[in-house]
Amino acid sequence: MLKKKILLKLFIMIFLALGTSSFFESKEVRAFSNQIIQKGAVGDDVIELQSRLQYIGFYKGKIDGVFGWSTYWALRNFQSEFGLPIDGLAGWPTKLKLAKASKYNEQFVKKQMDAGNDFTHYGGVDQSKQSTPNPANKAPANQAPKQTAPPKNTAPKKAAPKKPTAANTPNGFSQNDIQLMANAVYGESRGEPYTGQVAVAAVILNRVNSSTFPNTVSGVIFEPGAFTAVADGQIWLTPNENAKKAVIDAINGWDPTGEALYYFNPDTATSGWIWGRPQIKRIGKHIFCK
Repeated sequence: MLKKKILLKLFIMIFLALGTSSFFESKEVRAFSNQIIQKGAVGDDVIELQSRLQYIGFYKGKIDGVFGWSTYWALRNFQSEFGLPIDGLAGWPTKLKLAKASKYNEQFVKKQMDAGNDFTHYGGVDQSKQSTPNPANKAPANQAPKQTAPPKNTAPKKAAPKKPTAANTPNGFSQNDIQLMANAVYGESRGEPYTGQVAVAAVILNRVNSSTFPNTVSGVIFEPGAFTAVADGQIWLTPNENAKKAVIDAINGWDPTGEALYYFNPDTATSGWIWGRPQIKRIGKHIFCK
């Protein structure tokens, strides 16, 4: 009996010395390193973050290991949908939730990156169909792209000087585009929560990028019957800073709507057609649809 007690005490001492964490390690969800991943970060943690976000449909960009705006807004949308603090930071609560909701095949992802392949639906498409060569890198993985030497005795052409641009103006959009979108956001949704204002801006951008709508900001906004604010003149109200900020956030990649092309207020909508559109979600007083 005494011998059994001594053996039991010895076992407990060894168990405590080794620590309980190693005992249960095989049951833990292991993902990422210990660092908090935030905008500007690069490396393996960001590759895993982008891959997991892409696996469940939040990240639509290229997996490149660089935490830019697209990754930032994809992460915020994930946090919003999964009831996490919306801060754009991948700390442990966010990483654990993401690890449980997704899968990550590191070997497959890095193989595609090394080969220069462009794959943007990591979780939703069979892996064998995700090996389309990136147009920017069509050479086989074991063959370097051909180098073309410049003609002899020919001085290289000087690049044309770049036009100065506003510091906070996203590429591809003029100040007039941004101002017009801010007017539309303010006229359509100034009483909505901030996320709802970003959502209206995102719908405008989604229409610009859709083949079924005009391909310019002004063309989308002034398309006949498209926006109530144009019909009743509220498009010309002076927008506040919130409306302008919402436009910039949408241009930088935040789409709270899930790629909606339409929205309506169910309390005031008179069109039976809009009720037939596939609904995505409700934000504030607006229902957003495909």
